[in-house]
Amino acid sequence: MRTVAPFLKFGAVIALSTAASAQTAPPDFSAAETGWLTPIAGDYAPVPGFPGPMLSDPAHPFYDNVEARRRGITPTYRIGDLRNPNLKPGVKAEMQKDNDEVNAGKTAYSPSTSCKPAGVPAYLLQPSLLYFVQTPNKIVMIQSYDNQVRHIYLNVPHSAAVKPSWYGESVGHYEGDTLVIDTVGLNTQTFVDAYRTPHSDRLHVIERWKLTQEGKELEVTVTVDDPETYNQPWKGVLRYRRVPGAVQEAICAENNLQFDYHMPEADSPDF
Repeated sequence: MRTVAPFLKFGAVIALSTAASAQTAPPDFSAAETGWLTPIAGDYAPVPGFPGPMLSDPAHPFYDNVEARRRGITPTYRIGDLRNPNLKPGVKAEMQKDNDEVNAGKTAYSPSTSCKPAGVPAYLLQPSLLYFVQTPNKIVMIQSYDNQVRHIYLNVPHSAAVKPSWYGESVGHYEGDTLVIDTVGLNTQTFVDAYRTPHSDRLHVIERWKLTQEGKELEVTVTVDDPETYNQPWKGVLRYRRVPGAVQEAICAENNLQFDYHMPEADSPDF
């Protein structure tokens, strides 16, 4: 088990060393009373010159509860555009079967309907505030919805043998004003995106986080590589804006009204 320094209060960022501090201080993504919110949850923007992320099928547009109410129609589920040429044939066939079932009336699975972890990189697409706690040896990312947590260990290599888990093993380092996070060891119980794209245990995700607009916005460029799912690695960009609001408790099991896929239950107490 990795050992890390005790958490610092929100808003505190310590340079990795005196020498590093004298050169370039790490970017500060944390704050005591503000988090980060993506205005377009669920979709990455393509990066020019690279294979792009899964996008919505124009023949089956997505309307969330708010937009559906505005239009006076029934909300819909996300349906991915399977014309994306980067998908492996077997994955495309699996997704086509799922899309057909959803279009026929099946409830589309998502982590929020079953109170399960979103996995990486789908974690970044959640429509809730995202918070950072930064210490010299570790970064903790906290999603306000269900208080889902990721741990990123700084300036260390990946373990020799990584046991697959919901959020895998994430290691990171700073490159000037950019935080680079490298994640492997993800189990196959999650999806890559909001369109229910599956992945293998060979999934490898690299995130590059950077402040923009004089610190008012936060941008992450994601590179996703899984040779069993895609023909080539793809890139996508997600942008967040700073929003007032401290971390609050939000328990999925107490607020979720849709349990079609059942909530996870522990076999034994964890205390």
